[in-house]
Parts: sequence; C-alpha cells; structure tokens
Amino acid sequence: MIGIDRDPHALRMAQERLGELAERLVPHHGTYDEVPEAMDAAGVRRVDAALYDLGVSSYQLDDRERGFAYSYDAPLDMRMDTTAERSAATLVADLDEDELRRIIRRDGEERFAGPIAAAIVRARDEAPIETTGRLVDVIRDVVPVSAGAKGGHPAKRTFQALRIAVNEELDILDAAVPAVLDALAVGGRLVVMSYHSLEDRIAKRHLSAWATSTAPPGFPVVLEEHEPVVRMLTRGTEKPTSREIAENRRASSAKVRAVEKIRATRTPQ
Repeated sequence: MIGIDRDPHALRMAQERLGELAERLVPHHGTYDEVPEAMDAAGVRRVDAALYDLGVSSYQLDDRERGFAYSYDAPLDMRMDTTAERSAATLVADLDEDELRRIIRRDGEERFAGPIAAAIVRARDEAPIETTGRLVDVIRDVVPVSAGAKGGHPAKRTFQALRIAVNEELDILDAAVPAVLDALAVGGRLVVMSYHSLEDRIAKRHLSAWATSTAPPGFPVVLEEHEPVVRMLTRGTEKPTSREIAENRRASSAKVRAVEKIRATRTPQ
C-alpha cells in the first residue's frame, strides 16, 4: 500500500497504527498529485484501488499549535506540511487587499470578503496578525451578527479560504484526480471523499469527463479511443448516514464519489 501525505506526523501515525502491517506500507511525504513519484518509489506501474480523503484532518484541527481552528487562540499557521515555509500568518501579512479579497471570496465563498480583507489590512497596519484569536476578533468586527444565524461562526469561511490558499489544496486536487485515474489498472477503483463544495466540484468535473464519450454527438461509429475510460459507481454523491454522523460529527459534510476504470487510459477532451 502506498500512503501519500504532506504531513510527516500523519505518516508516522499511520505506521504506528498499522503495527505489524506497517512493512506493507510505502510512505511518501508529499502532495497527493505526486502519484507518479510515489509509484516509482514503490516500484509499481499500476494501482488496483485509490482513496483520496481530502482536506484537513481531525487531529490537525485538534492540535492547537497547528493553528487551523477558530475556536481557540493559537499561532496563525495552518500548514499541513510543517516543513513548508508559507503559513497563514505570512499570507495575512504579505498579500494586498485585492488578493486577500479574491482568496476569501473564491476559496471561502464568503460574501463579506471585501470588508474582511479591508479590516485585515487596517489591523495589520497597527500590529502583525499572528494568532487565530486576533484574526477572529478582526473578522467579528465587520461581519454582521445576523450572518452567523445561518452561516455559523463568522470566521469559518475565511479560515477555510486561508487554509486552502496556504496549502494550495484546489490546484493540487485539480492535478491529482487525473494523475490517479491514469495510474489505475483496468478494473481498479477510485473513491474521492470531499468535505466542501469546492473540492467536490473539481472531483465531479474530472470524473464526469473521464466517464463521458469524446466522440462528436450523433457520430455513427464510436472508436475505442473515444469511449469512456471509467464508469460511475455512485449516482451523484454518497453522504454519511445518521449513525456515522453520530459517531463523528465532522463527517456530516462528507461527499463520496466513486468510479471504476473500464479501459486503458486516454486523455479526456
């Protein structure tokens, strides 16, 4: 089994938890678009199954020093790979107001992105924003209290946006899905577990493209190279059951898509 994770601690935890089975694990410290590199290190040409469990993990959220959560004060970090240079504090300090607004709106789908970006710039001119608590206070000052009635914590979407930007999650996922589909053997299956709509849209776009014929509409004879490469195993997305949510409330937003590879790879148009 090849295990890819950018967090060195996650790789160590996996090896410890596997116990005697750890000798069957080939860990790869990197991002999940690095499928070819991980396969080369393991000495394999094809994989029989793949699981992408996207986003931040529970232990990262619960580790105060990692700075992912808005529920308590901690260093403003958010790096999944603790060896990386750029943190959330770096972004908040260095990006101009327009870029902050763009990231918060795009990656956080935050409708108050403009006021939040402006407030961050004003606050950092007074003193560096280096903790999650201070960033939360800045956001609270400009997000209407009424917005929290439906949208949850006022800092939720901004924290999501900064985390995604720090770790380049969407760009990596955009490259990762085609990479793993190409690596699958015929008959192999891919399962993608996403936890917000931005991730799911990328997964849906790629999986749908690979499951669709590239022949022109109405073409009388469809050549093999135009046939779909995968078939969908899920209709839309599978969502967690009430029992699963009761066991782990963070599973409530999970969406699962799955495909099976039915013929040799071709690049979808």
